Amino acid sequence: MAHKYLVDLTEEERASLLDVIHKGKTTARRVGRAHVLLRATEGVSDEDIAQTLHLGIASVHRIRQRFVDEGLTAALSERPRSGSPPVLTGKQAAFLVALACTTPPAGRHRWTLRLLADRFIELRQIDTISTDTVRRVLKKTSSNPGNVKSGVFPVSVPITSGIWRISWTCTPNPTIPGTPKCALTKAPCN
Repeated sequence: MAHKYLVDLTEEERASLLDVIHKGKTTARRVGRAHVLLRATEGVSDEDIAQTLHLGIASVHRIRQRFVDEGLTAALSERPRSGSPPVLTGKQAAFLVALACTTPPAGRHRWTLRLLADRFIELRQIDTISTDTVRRVLKKTSSNPGNVKSGVFPVSVPITSGIWRISWTCTPNPTIPGTPKCALTKAPCN
């Protein structure tokens, strides 16, 4: 590395790092960064720190650099990760699950992913939504699609073409007294 970042800790910062290491109330990554900074103060080389803590040399260098440039808090914490923001808010996801628990449209026995997506758009909850997003939201809820005792779960329905379609249905759990009602209709799930 071309430029060596010298880590010079105050007593307060050293005590803070020791607290991070010894209390065990934080992530392993944060503890590892604290170890890097403590070792760097002792004058240990980046290569030795990396080998001892099973890190890459570049990681050790970046932790030193962040400490010198941005301070202790920045050196210990995660940077925001890239990636797209969630498609639905928590409120919209809850509405979608509640919608899946309502009675399907006339002429249908069960909700399909496409029907749910179309109805969700129809109710002006969102401009566009894919069936895969609907599937992921339903899968992440406590109404796990694989749980046939309660909630929303998939049912394989044969269509006339011989292809199987996955659709969704909502049922109450009879073993739990006071099974929650659907948020949209305030009626028990059917």
